[in-house]
Amino acid sequence: MTISVGDSLPNATLLRIGAEGPETVDLEAKLKGRKVVIFGLPGAYTRTCSSAHVPSFIRTKAGFDAKSVDEIICVSVNDPFVMNAWGESSGATAAGLSFLADAGAEFTKAVGMNFTAPAVGFYDRSVRYALFAEDGVVKVLHREESPGLCEASAGEALLAAI
Repeated sequence: MTISVGDSLPNATLLRIGAEGPETVDLEAKLKGRKVVIFGLPGAYTRTCSSAHVPSFIRTKAGFDAKSVDEIICVSVNDPFVMNAWGESSGATAAGLSFLADAGAEFTKAVGMNFTAPAVGFYDRSVRYALFAEDGVVKVLHREESPGLCEASAGEALLAAI
């Protein structure tokens, strides 16, 4: 079942690279009492993700700050090492975005945003989406119809909706 506006996000354990290496992130604790943007995408370093989706949130970071958004989180079905490297190499980490790995696709499946495309080696990857949540409750949700598009889920579209 796909998550909808008004639903609470499920708890999940995601991964990031900390000072001592990989560490877990309890999503429920991270969302509690906070305004958070989460955007999901098919994969680190992939064409549209790198050329359009991540840059759209770098460009709009100040606008989200002005609307009192506490954190912008990129979630992808990749390992935490890849997500860390991508955040650094894309300039997103320096811009203040967080990159979290959903290595086993548990969160992605729980919110109903998974897809599989064997021809390109994608198994249980995330569709392209962006959401705004307050205290873990989805207030705005934009999902792309095609993984190659980045319009409805772009930072500018989400910012305009909140």
